[in-house]
Amino acid sequence: MRVGPVYSSDHFYLARPGLHEGLRDHGVLGVDMETAALYAVASAEGREALTVLTVTDHMFREEALSPDERENGFTAAATIAIEAALS
Repeated sequence: MRVGPVYSSDHFYLARPGLHEGLRDHGVLGVDMETAALYAVASAEGREALTVLTVTDHMFREEALSPDERENGFTAAATIAIEAALS
């Protein structure tokens, strides 16, 4: 498990040469598309929010979870995250 900054953007697939390398060089651990929206809604509603993310693809190596791993592995990850949040 790692705790750190994540880049959240709805332009995840927009071609921006050097973006991922720059993010990595600044210590960003990952990229997602939902966290910014979650935090914006929480802020607008005066609430707190937390994102727990799982890694499916590596940005710099040809490594990725298979469709079966994605489909069947997230229940265990979600269970661990919920138990950690409740403790």
